Amino acid sequence: MANLYLTEQNSILRKTGDRLIVQKGEEILLDVQCHKIDAVLIFGNVQFTTQAVHELFQHGIEMAILTRTGKLIGQITSPSTKNITLRLQQFKKYWDNDFKLILSKAIVAGKIKNGLRVIQLFSYNHPDLDFETEITTLKTRLSDVGSATQIDQLFGLEGSAAKAYFEAFGRMLLCEFNFPGRKKHPSTDPVNALLSLTYTMIFNEISSLLDGLGFDPYLGYYHSIDYGRASLASDLMEEFRAPIGDRLTLNLINNRVFGQGDFYSNPNDSSVYLKRESLKRYFVEYENMLNHEFIHPRTKENTTFRKSFRIQAERLASSIQNDSLYIPFELEI
Repeated sequence: MANLYLTEQNSILRKTGDRLIVQKGEEILLDVQCHKIDAVLIFGNVQFTTQAVHELFQHGIEMAILTRTGKLIGQITSPSTKNITLRLQQFKKYWDNDFKLILSKAIVAGKIKNGLRVIQLFSYNHPDLDFETEITTLKTRLSDVGSATQIDQLFGLEGSAAKAYFEAFGRMLLCEFNFPGRKKHPSTDPVNALLSLTYTMIFNEISSLLDGLGFDPYLGYYHSIDYGRASLASDLMEEFRAPIGDRLTLNLINNRVFGQGDFYSNPNDSSVYLKRESLKRYFVEYENMLNHEFIHPRTKENTTFRKSFRIQAERLASSIQNDSLYIPFELEI
C-alpha cells in the first residue's frame, strides 16, 4: 500500500461504491480501492465529500491537510483506534524525569549516529573528499550524550552535532546547487526546500501512526510541550531525518532528478518551493524511498522505512508500558 497524494487544484475526492475517485469537472483523474491506500494527503484547494471521509475512516485511513506548497495544516483521524491504557501510561511517564532523560539520550544518540553513518557511507564512495573533522566532532558529541545529566545539555550537544553534520552535508552536494547551511521558516534555497518538505512528510506519517496506535502525539519527552505541536512525533522522527530526509535530498540532487528549473521563489518572503509538476515527481521518489526493502539491522527481516516507523513506535510503546530500554533505528553501514 502507499499514500495517496492529491495535488490537482480544484479537484474533488468522492466515494463511489467501495471506491474513491478524484474528479475535476467531468474528468476522472483517479479511481482507486480504499484497501490500497495507507493515508490521504491533500495539498491546497482540493475538496472532499463527507462520504469519502466516512469510507476512509471505515478502513482506518487518516487524512492530512497541507498547503499547496507542503506545509502541514492539520489531520483528520478516526476515533476508533484510541488506546486509553497506553495514553494513561504515556502521561504517567511524562512526570518521570529519569525516564525522560534516558529516552531523550537514546533519541539524540540515534540522530547523531545516523548522521555520522550517512557521512561515512558517502565518504566510502567518494574517498577524494575529506570528512575527518566532521566525523571526529560527531563521534565526540555522541560520546558526550552518554554523560549528559540534563535534557538541556542534550539540546546543546544536538545543536553542535548538527552544525558539523550540515557542514559535511553541504560538501556532499555534487551538483549546481548552493547550500548555505540549514535554514527553515522559510526555506530560501532548493536544498533546504527539499529537506523541509521531506521532514514534513516524515513528521506527518509518524504523527498519524502514533495517533492510530493510541499515543497522544502532542505529549513528547525530549521536545517540550507546546500548543499545537505534536512533540512525540518530533521525538520519534529525529532518528529518521538523516537516513530518509537527507539521503533522499542528496539522491534527488546528485542524480539530477531535480534542477534549478524545478523550483520557484515566492516574491513575498523569498521562500522556495517545488513547482507543481515537480512536486508530483517528488512524491514518486519519496514513495520509492519509503517502500524500498532492506534487511532491518536488528530484526534481520525484510522491512521498509515505512514499516520501520511502526517498529519504532511499538518499541516506544513497550518502553513506556514495560520499562524496556528504547533502542532507536540505526542505519547500517
